[in-house]
Amino acid sequence: MDRRTVLKAGLALPTAVVAGRVMAAAPSSGARLLVVFLRGGYDAASLLVPIASDFYLQARPNIAIARPNNAAGAAGDTALALDADWGLHPALRNTIAPMWQNKQAAFIAFAGTDDTSRSHFETQDSIELGQSLGGSRDLRSGFLNRLAGVLGHGSPIAFTDQLPLIFRGSVQIQNLALRGKQRGGVDPQRSRKLEAMYADTPLSTQVNSGLELRQAVAQDMTQMQADEMTAASRAAISTRGFATEARRIAHLMRERFDLGFVDVGGWDTHVGQGAATGALAGKLDDLGRGLSAFADEMGEQWRNTVVVVISEFGRTFRENGNRGTDHGHGSVYWVLGGSVRGGRIAGEQVRVEEATLFQNRDYPVLNEYRAVFGGLFARLYGLNEAQLARVFADVRAKDIGLV
Repeated sequence: MDRRTVLKAGLALPTAVVAGRVMAAAPSSGARLLVVFLRGGYDAASLLVPIASDFYLQARPNIAIARPNNAAGAAGDTALALDADWGLHPALRNTIAPMWQNKQAAFIAFAGTDDTSRSHFETQDSIELGQSLGGSRDLRSGFLNRLAGVLGHGSPIAFTDQLPLIFRGSVQIQNLALRGKQRGGVDPQRSRKLEAMYADTPLSTQVNSGLELRQAVAQDMTQMQADEMTAASRAAISTRGFATEARRIAHLMRERFDLGFVDVGGWDTHVGQGAATGALAGKLDDLGRGLSAFADEMGEQWRNTVVVVISEFGRTFRENGNRGTDHGHGSVYWVLGGSVRGGRIAGEQVRVEEATLFQNRDYPVLNEYRAVFGGLFARLYGLNEAQLARVFADVRAKDIGLV
């Protein structure tokens, strides 16, 4: 698969000049946008599987998703073929795959930021601010707040405990804490019941010791993970919590809000990532069920809605010694919606092989996120070049025809 570009859609709609070209732009009335931020850097090479790459299987002897085939595919343990080059993680068979088939889902491979720090915190901040990497940062100006200011109408909301950086700025933004926060440790009520059940029996001492050990191990694990995974998630809702809360988010966006943001944590998979099943598969399943429920709850408004799923970076292409992956660079963005030009892999691409890795370890970034969002905003809201410059200064918007 050589580098390639995507043809523009020839829609008879208002136009905006972007990157020296004329591009179709949808009217702004009624448009709804939800940005979903996967905090922790999810493994994009497990989500969008490069099924044509032999190098992928060599680089991941324990965590690769198997190529599609009719026999094993029915069992749900191989990638779901999207085209000749790419497959989808089987955990999304019943949620995102039907959207792809209905041309309501697209993926942007090799997407991300030019920030190469591989720091969760620095890269998350960099993306949310949407400012030039070379200049000084204004921590009071996130790019969705600037977008809200340019639009000058509508109702933005952050589905977060605190107002995220992406929504900080001059426009007043509401935020709403969600239920479903992930908690660790052992359920104390269940422990008390087990202790009472075995009290005054020969097993009492063994049960109590086992519970104490389990609690101690849980506390140790929680402490170990707090330094990175929990911190990288920045108090974001868990994937299971998102699956539970997605309909509530959709109801509010359907009835009251048109520009939303939610972050979902727990994607830092250094150890025991799994393949078709396992830790990452479970998180993808939760996320897929949440996004599918969101689409269903939006009802007729789904045709006016775009959901963009992003992460601070991807992960190393090669698995590590703990059957996980480490901090990487390029990622894969998801774009879902009733009017999305889906059923395709959008943006610039390159053949997946050792020679094309960034710094011999990661996916490269060929589709810079501000350029991609700029092109989407031009189409979704009909923004002109001057308006786009207020959202992303010194960036040429990239038209990849997402809507």
